Order: sequence, then C-alpha cells, then structure tokens
Amino acid sequence: MSTSGKKGDTLIQFVGGGFGGCIGSICTHPIDLVKVRLQLQGAADPSKKALGVVGTTTSVFREGGLSALYKGLSASLLRQATYTTTRFGCYMYFREWLADPSGYLALYQKVVASCLAGACGAIVGTPADVTLVRMQADGRLPIEQQRRYKNAIDGLVRIAREEGFFTMWKGCGPNVYRAMLMTAGQLASYDQSKYLLLRTGMFSDNMATHFTASTMAGFVATVITSPLDVIKSRVMNSSKGYYKGSYDCAIRSSRKGSQLSTRASYRTLGDSRRTPSSRSSLLSSSTKRVAG
Repeated sequence: MSTSGKKGDTLIQFVGGGFGGCIGSICTHPIDLVKVRLQLQGAADPSKKALGVVGTTTSVFREGGLSALYKGLSASLLRQATYTTTRFGCYMYFREWLADPSGYLALYQKVVASCLAGACGAIVGTPADVTLVRMQADGRLPIEQQRRYKNAIDGLVRIAREEGFFTMWKGCGPNVYRAMLMTAGQLASYDQSKYLLLRTGMFSDNMATHFTASTMAGFVATVITSPLDVIKSRVMNSSKGYYKGSYDCAIRSSRKGSQLSTRASYRTLGDSRRTPSSRSSLLSSSTKRVAG
C-alpha cells in the first residue's frame, strides 16, 4: 500500500471512530449517566442505602424530566471527539507499524497496539472525561455543592481556573489503565473475532461480519474494564485530597459495605451501554474497508 493510502486509512480510522463514538454517545447517554450515578453510590457514605437501576433512573428523572438524563451530553461528545478519535487513529498507526510485510499481526501484537492506542486516547481525552463525570454526577450533590457547569467548555475553563490547570487530568492514571484494557478488549478482540469468523468459511468481509465481531468486542471490553471504570469515576468526581490516589480509592471502595462490592448493578449497565457504543464506533471505522 502506498504512503498516501496508509495516511488515508489512518484518517478514516480517526474520523470514522470518532463519528461512530458520537452517534453511540447520543443514543446511550442516559444509560451512561445512570451508570455513573450507580458507580458513585457509597463513595462518600458507604452506609447509605444504594438505589438500583430503576430507582436511580427514577431519581434522575425527578430532577428535571427527560432532559436530566442528558446532562453532560456536550462533554460526552467532546470526549468522543478526543478520546475515541485518538485511540482509533493511533491503533491503525500502531497496527501498520507492528505488522509484517503481508499485513499480518499475531494476537499479542494486536493487544500491544491496542494498549498503546488506548493510553494515547486516555491522555488526550481525560479533561473531557473529568468534565463529563462531574456534569453527570452534579444532580446527586446538595444544591450548595453542585458545580453547575453550563457545558463542556465552561467546565474545562472553570476547572482550570478554580482548581488548577492539571486538575483537568485528575484520575488520568486509572483512566489510562482502563483505556488500555478497553481498547484491547474492543479493537484487538474485534480484529481477532473477525479473523476467526472469516476463517470458518461461513462469513465474508461484509457488514454482518463486522456487526457480529463488534458485538463480541463490546462484551469483552465491558467484562474486563468495569472495576476500573468505577475507580476512574470516583477519583474524577472526588474533592481535592479525598483520595490519595487510584490505589487508595480501590482499597476504600472494595471494603465491606462499599458499593463496589455490588458489581451487578453497574456491570449490567456497562453491558447495555458499551456494546452498542463499541458497535457504532467499530462499524463506522470499518465502513471504508467494506465499501472499498
């Protein structure tokens, strides 16, 4: 493949992955908001009775109707435009870098490329992620403690002005670890699933195969990232000095009585959100290859 062709494919991965991520976010944002609320239950007061999925959804709806379920949508779209775009584009670049002359990659090489791409995406996307988590969590705080960001840009400006520039990368550590596992779960398992499906002879390189492989990839990504997703949300939403770091958050969250021990609630939501979101991103980034 020519250099210009490779650059074109990489650009498709950047744009296609980000566009698909934005579509997925618009469709699944209410589920993501409820998921974050569930993850944060018990962070400040482990003894407080936890609400389930229905109870949390009802509570959010009472705050402001249907629009309350879309709080933080601007930050979610900004996150997809930075985090998802970067990791899909970087994955394409690292794949080409690691592949042999015929374009073949072993599974471990796909995992390496995925982890590197995920780390790059997390570093670029953490500021939007911090703003997103805070906007989604705002309604659960007492009125006097609510941050009330107007939109993603207002949130970024206020975080930098009120808490310091580097606060925008609060929770970057667990976010990088999560993104590495997430991207490996999505992209490496997507590539491997598609490869195995094609080898059966029952599938051809078409949208049905991509759809099946992306569904499998979303499930894998959900299973391996749920605990880190909780830690990331709690660190990003915490006040200054509440946690000493991500390890301290993990230890305190896993103690008896903490809501982290009841993983079924947030894992169910993770399955229902991440699988269609992953599918949208992966299908969009694959459209050019299928059409071509």
